[in-house]
Amino acid sequence: MDDKTTRILVCDDEQDVREMLQEYLGKRGFAVTTAGDAQELRSVLTRGGSDLIILDINMPGEDGLAALRSLRVDSQIPVIMLTAAGEVVDRIIGLEMGADDYLGKPVDLRELEARIKAVLRRRGQGNVKQENPAKIDTAQFGDYLLDIEAAKMTAGDGSELPLTAMEFNLLKAFARNKGRVLNRDQILEQAHDRSWDPFDRSIDIRISRLRRKIEKNPEKPTIIRTVRGLGYVYDPEHS
Repeated sequence: MDDKTTRILVCDDEQDVREMLQEYLGKRGFAVTTAGDAQELRSVLTRGGSDLIILDINMPGEDGLAALRSLRVDSQIPVIMLTAAGEVVDRIIGLEMGADDYLGKPVDLRELEARIKAVLRRRGQGNVKQENPAKIDTAQFGDYLLDIEAAKMTAGDGSELPLTAMEFNLLKAFARNKGRVLNRDQILEQAHDRSWDPFDRSIDIRISRLRRKIEKNPEKPTIIRTVRGLGYVYDPEHS
């Protein structure tokens, strides 16, 4: 095995979930091992290292939160928690205890892969390919032209549309990733604003405000579209 292969440990009491994640992530170049409970998790970690753990909260016996608490005594391995929809309290506790991210069940596999890569990039670990955004000078957003070098957006009549620094960074990130769905972590990275909290909805709020400026109908956006369960996409050819 390539010593640069990212090693992922999936801990979930549901066998079908373990097998699904192992198959999907394995096909995408990750080395995946599995554990059915917290005791087996510790056993696997004792036998060999892991670069990231995917840990289910709801397990019989010692649950995922207890396992995370035990793990954080002497390890800072990145952990992504899996939680049933609506379990806000467990999610908050998990983040306070040192989880790096969370994802609700049922798991969207493409989003999980994106979250894994984002967590590993933030931690500076794993053989994660950095996707370099395209270098462009201008981009058309509906009736407006974004000039990246001049850091301004103008309408067809030449008038300038006022933008905040955050709005400009958002537009620049979308322009350089035309046609590609970006999740919140990717937007967070590429907009270079570390004050944003990846676990709250601040990105959604900022995109909503931006839509009110550039969309003809902000309630039915066509320039920056929502891709349910995944994120946002700027795809002018299909608007």
